[in-house]
Amino acid sequence: MRYLTLAALLGVMLVAPAGAGAATNPYLTEQASATPGADQGSNANYSSTIVRVTPAVPGLQIQVLAFADRLQLVNHTGRTVTIYGYQGEPYARLLSDGAVQLNQHSPALYLNISFYGGGTVPASANPNSPPEWTTVYKTGTFQWHDHRIHWASPSVPPQVTNKSKRTLVFNWTVPIAVGDQRGAIAGQLYWNPSTSKASPVAYIVLALIALLGLVLVFVVRRRRAGPPGGVDAGDHESEAARRAAPREAW
Repeated sequence: MRYLTLAALLGVMLVAPAGAGAATNPYLTEQASATPGADQGSNANYSSTIVRVTPAVPGLQIQVLAFADRLQLVNHTGRTVTIYGYQGEPYARLLSDGAVQLNQHSPALYLNISFYGGGTVPASANPNSPPEWTTVYKTGTFQWHDHRIHWASPSVPPQVTNKSKRTLVFNWTVPIAVGDQRGAIAGQLYWNPSTSKASPVAYIVLALIALLGLVLVFVVRRRRAGPPGGVDAGDHESEAARRAAPREAW
């Protein structure tokens, strides 16, 4: 049982998602899950990569989660970090004390609810109105769908004329500010050819099955071998019979 328990713990570690410990965004319908490949919009044919972040400030951590599904920003700069929406309005901000706030007047707040941007924008969401900030949690970490970093359509981008070739779909930028310093997250979205029809989750499951099989074989062999250096009663009886058997004289 000791080996089976270790195998099970290894399996949990393998399927844990990136950023799984981060607080969820109440305005995001698809959150991080144990199977990132199954999240809406997550597709191994796409990969969004960050090329540059300005200003370059220690304590500012930004990454793309689940291929091109969403961005995650962690603020340990000691300053307020602001993320701007599609019309240049303040969309979200992370305060120096860890508070994460969303602007109720930002259209991006509602457009970012789903991967394809199908949220209904209320009339009160006027990008020209003064921000109305609402604190959603105090973790210093924020995840959000940003339609500037992914291909927001189930159809293949027109840039991809050959599905078997890695292709740049577009360059993207997400404007931010750290304190009074304006800057941006700059990146690129790529189309990646399919190498297999199997999902990453399928490979993880197969690896776990193989691992459990090896553990079971090891346990069974140890039990059959008996205690190390020991000789059972059957071995003693066979040795006694061999010695008692008459020998032929030549």
